[in-house]
Amino acid sequence: MTLPVVEMHEVGKRFTKYEDAPMLVTAALRFRQRTRRSSLWAVRHVDLELGRGECLGLIGRNGSGKSTLLSMLAGVTAPTEGTVAVRGRVAPLISVGVGFHPELTGRENVYVNGIILGMTRKEIDSSLDEIVAFSELAAFIDTPVKFYSSGMFVRLGFAVAVQARPDVLLVDEVLSVGDLSFQLKCFDRMMAIKAAGTTIVVVSHNLNAVRIMCERTGVINAGALVFMGDTTEAISVYHDLLGEARHLEGGHLKDSPARVDGVARFEAVELLGPDGTPTRHLQGGDRATVRATIHFDQAVCEPTLGVGVVTESGGPAYSDSDRTVLSGPVTAGSVVAVTLSFRAALVTGSYTLALGLGEGDRAQVGTSAPLAFFVSSRPAADGVADLEGRFGVER
Repeated sequence: MTLPVVEMHEVGKRFTKYEDAPMLVTAALRFRQRTRRSSLWAVRHVDLELGRGECLGLIGRNGSGKSTLLSMLAGVTAPTEGTVAVRGRVAPLISVGVGFHPELTGRENVYVNGIILGMTRKEIDSSLDEIVAFSELAAFIDTPVKFYSSGMFVRLGFAVAVQARPDVLLVDEVLSVGDLSFQLKCFDRMMAIKAAGTTIVVVSHNLNAVRIMCERTGVINAGALVFMGDTTEAISVYHDLLGEARHLEGGHLKDSPARVDGVARFEAVELLGPDGTPTRHLQGGDRATVRATIHFDQAVCEPTLGVGVVTESGGPAYSDSDRTVLSGPVTAGSVVAVTLSFRAALVTGSYTLALGLGEGDRAQVGTSAPLAFFVSSRPAADGVADLEGRFGVER
C-alpha cells in the first residue's frame, strides 16, 4: 500500500489573541487592569490526503486559514492538535524573500536556499546556470538582494525551488507579483514537475491559476475545510460564499448537466493567433483559433461542442455551444480534430478558455485542460467586452 505524500488528520492551530495590550504608562495608571486574552482557532478539524503527482488548490477569503494550513505543511509552525505528515523533500514558496539574506548577492543566496532545501553543493554547482537562466536575472545575480524588487525575489526563489526537485512544492500567492510571461513560464514548469511526480499545493486568489493547475481544490472558510473536490465545483462554492450565484463551467452555467468521465478526451489544445502560429498573447479584436483533438473512448450519439472563457477573477466572459459541428453519432475509438474561431473583443487582462463536449443537453462527457491567454486592448476600455464605442458630436 502506497502512503500519501501529504497527510493531515484532525489538524487544528490555535493562536492567542490579545484584545487589550496597554502601553507601560497606561498600565501604571490602571494597574489593576489586566490584558484580556482569548483563544483563536485559525484552522480546525482538517483532514487531507494527497498522493504523488497531485496538484491541490486552496481558496478562501482573506483570514480563512489558508496560509496557516500551508505553514503547518511547510513545518514553519506545529499544529495545536492533530497530526501532519509530509513525506519527502519540501520546497515552500510561502512569502516573498523568505530564506534570503539581504546582504548576500543573488548567487550566494542561490547556494543558501539550495542547501536549506536539501541540495548538495555539487548539485547547486551543476544547476546554477539553469537557475540563473530560468530566473532571467543574469545581469543582477551578483547584486545584493536587498536591492531586488519583489518580482525579482520571486523569480530567484521559484527558480531554486523547482530546481531542487522537491517531492512537495508549496506555493502561497507569491507568483501573483510576477509579470504575466513569467507566471506562464512558472505554470508550465510546475506542470512539468507535477508530471514527474512532484505533489503541489497552491494557495491563491487568482482563480485562473487554480483552474489551470489544479484538478482538485479545497475551500476554506473560517478555519474549516468546507469543500474538497472538483476545482470548478470548488470555485462555485467559493462564489456562493462571496454571495455570487453563478459561475462558468466548461461553457455551461451552474445548472449544467451532470459530468460523466471516461467518455472523451481532449488532447493537443492550442491557441493560434491571426497568423496561424501558436500564441498566448492576443491584441484586442484579433481573430484567433483554438485547435484541439478529441479521442472518443465511448460512442457519443449527440455530440455538442462548447466553449467557456473566464476572467482572471473567475467570472464568466463568454460561453457558447454548437450541435452541428460534430454532426451525427461518433463511434468509440474515433479521433476528431476540431477548431473554434473567435474574435478577442475583450478588454486588457488575463483569461482562461476551456472546451467542453456534451451528450446533447443530458451530460458533459469531456472537458479540455484550461488554456490561459492574455489580451492587450485599448487602455481606456474597462469591463469584460470591448464594444469599441465611438464618441462624437452632432452638428
